[in-house]
Amino acid sequence: MNIRENIRPGGRSARVQASVHKAVRGLLSTMDRSDVTIPLIATEAGVTPSTIYRRWGDLQELLADVAVERLRPDALPKDTGSARADLTQWAEQYADEMASGPGRAMIRDVLSSVATDSRNAGKCCGYTREQLQVIAGRARDRGEDFPDVETVIDTVVAPIMYRILFDDVPPASDKVLGLVESVLAQQR
Repeated sequence: MNIRENIRPGGRSARVQASVHKAVRGLLSTMDRSDVTIPLIATEAGVTPSTIYRRWGDLQELLADVAVERLRPDALPKDTGSARADLTQWAEQYADEMASGPGRAMIRDVLSSVATDSRNAGKCCGYTREQLQVIAGRARDRGEDFPDVETVIDTVVAPIMYRILFDDVPPASDKVLGLVESVLAQQR
């Protein structure tokens, strides 16, 4: 069992988490990832290294936790008035953000922790699923056909992520549009 399972951030725990996350983000913005250490993070955050080890276990889990928090959307998908436009805009933004240098680094951090704990990857998928459920709900409310969210993940999100992870060239806007059109065409 991972120690983090039993921690519910609130009060001091929330302050420690916020301070450590802030320290990690600050250090990563000013230095190479390979130079970042738990003692350095602890000093920057004003906590002891043992606090970090108790809470996160190791550096990779901490980096993954910070990445998951940064990957959490801070707003609902934009409501453009149509399911096609909502999904297109969301998918283009998703591809751009995930293909960026910081996006790729966050994905790597999350995937590096999957060998020991798959919850971080599951959270990321959950964030994506929630965003798509909002788009699907709006479509239903407008009386528009919209594919099952899992179908959108398999048909739109998965190919985008595959290209980001395994291709030198991130998916271009026309490729993303083609994926959206393909999944929406299945509904007709």
